[in-house]
Amino acid sequence: MKIKYIYQQFLSHISIIIVAFLILSLLFAHYIENLVYQNKVEELTSFGQNVINDFQDPRINPDDILVQYHNVLSGRNILLSVFDQNGTILFPRERTGPRFKITVEEWTKITKGETVVVKQDLKRFEQDVSLVALPYLVDEQLVGGILLTSPISGSREVISQINQYLFYTVLIALGVSFLLSLVLSRLHVNRIKRIQEATSLVSAGDYTVKIASSNFDEIGELAEDFNDMVAKLNASNEEIESLENRRRQFMADVSHELRTPLTTISGVIEGLRNNMIAESEKEKGIQLVSKETKRLIRLVNENLDYEKIRSNQVQLMKEDIQLLEAFEIIKDQLDMLAEEKGNQLLIDVDEVVMVHADYDRLVQIIMNISKNSIQFTENGIVWLRGREGDKETIIEIEDTGIGISPAEIENIWRRFYKADISRTTNPYGEFGLGLSIVKKLVQLHNGEIEVTSEPNKGTKFTIRIPI
Repeated sequence: MKIKYIYQQFLSHISIIIVAFLILSLLFAHYIENLVYQNKVEELTSFGQNVINDFQDPRINPDDILVQYHNVLSGRNILLSVFDQNGTILFPRERTGPRFKITVEEWTKITKGETVVVKQDLKRFEQDVSLVALPYLVDEQLVGGILLTSPISGSREVISQINQYLFYTVLIALGVSFLLSLVLSRLHVNRIKRIQEATSLVSAGDYTVKIASSNFDEIGELAEDFNDMVAKLNASNEEIESLENRRRQFMADVSHELRTPLTTISGVIEGLRNNMIAESEKEKGIQLVSKETKRLIRLVNENLDYEKIRSNQVQLMKEDIQLLEAFEIIKDQLDMLAEEKGNQLLIDVDEVVMVHADYDRLVQIIMNISKNSIQFTENGIVWLRGREGDKETIIEIEDTGIGISPAEIENIWRRFYKADISRTTNPYGEFGLGLSIVKKLVQLHNGEIEVTSEPNKGTKFTIRIPI
């Protein structure tokens, strides 16, 4: 059986309130009843003690004392009686005679000089009364006592009136509690329903949903966590879409990049097989096939290298490397490529500058960035700089090339991204994986890499590797 949450909330609130009110009402009524009877017996005890004290004053006639107290107490609906050591009533005169009804236990207490108090007596008198019996001792011997009785009908009227007011108070409190419970239940249920509706929208693919949140209670915190979850889902969805777009672009790049060398290789091989290439051109054709084959191998290796780095399958063999030596090796390999573009490759580093890194991967990092700098620079300068920083080695590769627009700077680290898709002659990083590999390798060295650039003014890559 399905019970709506609002009814569960409402019934739980009302049940708790009703149980609480019932318990409090019973306890309060019991307390008031005891309090009223206790006040009554304390009043009777006080009057009885005053009578005994006046008896002990030799200047006052006992009969006069009894008459005066009898008249006063009668006006308060209290009956004063005097009994002797045998329990026989001596006063008032019209009620003198046999011993008044008293239990053995009560008479034992009186003979010991103790006061007998009965808050409610429902059997021994003509009406229900509260009674107090005080012993009167002379030289520690019982000679009689004072008995005061008061009908409890007055006390019951007081208790009944108090209970009536209590009942009205409970009804009003229950009515207010009923309304508050209804309002609070609806409030909480509406907040939960908003989260439920938002969840349905998210499950339908809408990741732009946002609901009001607060730190007031757990529901507000749940809403805040829900918003965080949706934001992450939205970011993940955008990343998936971006990856999908880059995957499509990658497939297009793969098709384009592989088709050209494969077509060249296929054409040359067909020409050689069918003797369609002159003898003087065969050596040139074989060199072309070799060049294109190496290009294909480089493209495949680059993709495999990226996957190894991405999945942390690369182990670094770090050592202290003289940065000048690494720069000179890279310069020797790239001088010819730089000259083809009309560029100068310059080194600016002291012999004492060392870098703690894996030699092969360090060369790969610098080589990759340097080749990019040479590719996008014509008739300019490419600097390889190095210096020691605060517990780190700083490597800078700067060029005077075409630069990168601010909108593209963050994108250059993405896999498959190519800053200028029309350039397909890059000998390293044809698929736009080069800088992705560079960043992963720098991170494996616990280092940082950043780029600053202005269009038509050049680009500078700064690498920081901890010592």
